[in-house]
Amino acid sequence: MLSKKSSAPAWQPPILGQRIVKTSAAVLICLIIYHLRGYRGAAMPTESMVTAIICMQPRVSRSRSYAISRLVGSALGAFLGLLLLLFLEWFPFLTEDAPLLYPLMAAGVLLALYSSVLLGKPDTAALSAIVFLAVVVHYPEIDRPINDALLRMVDVFIGTMVAILVNVARLPRKKHSERVFFIRARDLVEDRYTKIPPSVLFRLGSLCSDGAAICLLSEHAPAFFTIQMNSVGLNVPMIVMDGAGIYDVAENRYLYTCPLPREDSRTLLELLDRLGRSCYIYTVHGNANYIYHRGRITENERMVYERMRRSPYRSYLDGGDIRLEEIVYFKVIDGDEEVEAFARELRTLLPASRYRTVIREQGGAPGVSALYIYAADASTLRAERTLLNLLEKDGRKREYREIFLPDGYRTERDALRILKRVGSAYEPVAFF
Repeated sequence: MLSKKSSAPAWQPPILGQRIVKTSAAVLICLIIYHLRGYRGAAMPTESMVTAIICMQPRVSRSRSYAISRLVGSALGAFLGLLLLLFLEWFPFLTEDAPLLYPLMAAGVLLALYSSVLLGKPDTAALSAIVFLAVVVHYPEIDRPINDALLRMVDVFIGTMVAILVNVARLPRKKHSERVFFIRARDLVEDRYTKIPPSVLFRLGSLCSDGAAICLLSEHAPAFFTIQMNSVGLNVPMIVMDGAGIYDVAENRYLYTCPLPREDSRTLLELLDRLGRSCYIYTVHGNANYIYHRGRITENERMVYERMRRSPYRSYLDGGDIRLEEIVYFKVIDGDEEVEAFARELRTLLPASRYRTVIREQGGAPGVSALYIYAADASTLRAERTLLNLLEKDGRKREYREIFLPDGYRTERDALRILKRVGSAYEPVAFF
């Protein structure tokens, strides 16, 4: 089977997070408060609900700081609204001409936004403008401007206090230690040559230390991740080499490998020699990776090699005896078009029932791709099942959970989004 990229994972609905549940609960409380105060229908004030939605934050500490800022912003908006109402009371002729009144209101919004920035609280600008409009938008049907401005302030205060109280309350949650979460390493970082962002490593470490069982899926050997994952404390081995191996970072050893059968390795070596193709041969001997080069090294191969050889976890060997039973995969490097052509040629020469091949672009080497040749049984799905069987030796049944980025990694925020989904699935809100 020849493929350049694996098929996109099935769409998964987002997890119902605690912030969403708490926000709706805060809105419900605000509605009940105003219902008890006698408000109905069109008379129901919306400022408290809007404030509650804005002030609800993922963390209680952040909610407090937002609440203080929102109170300052709402006071500013109410004050500016009151000034405009008093100005219109002093100059009533302005209310007779809507084209003149509305620009004044728009100018007041501008002033509310800009004043928030001047005060060093730009995050309160939107609420300040909302409160300003809530105070002035019903003009001229306002009998008591000062009283109306104070009422809007009370509405905002109610929404702010409700948001804080609801956010302080911790919803009942249940940890699912039986769930094993499978995450692709390429969803946490741009490529294997780029360091994983510290915020991502910290969040990943926090989940692991809290008991979440997380398995990283890597298309490559564990060399790059070994160093970084030491600080994370992964409590589940990694699936590496596109499913051809399971590696325990904590113990620095392979728990499972799926090498090519000895005769298949011999057949492939003879075929590559006959076709005049050089290649890298990846083997696992004991708990170490040994990488052999066969044939004359090409310029495209050297481009990739110069980056790969820097890792202390890889041992490159030129020639020497290769144990056929330890070969995990072959790697043929060339230009993009040449690799595609060679893959089509192999399709006619190798039985699909014995080999699995994948084409991947080589990071840091524009226009260069590699053809990876594995045993037909070496797959991520089989490795996942093998890992679950290993974990279930303690007698506990494990639950499989796969969480992928549909569009792939773009920024650090995407990686944190994946880990947030893991956290929500590991410790979801549980009312029963």
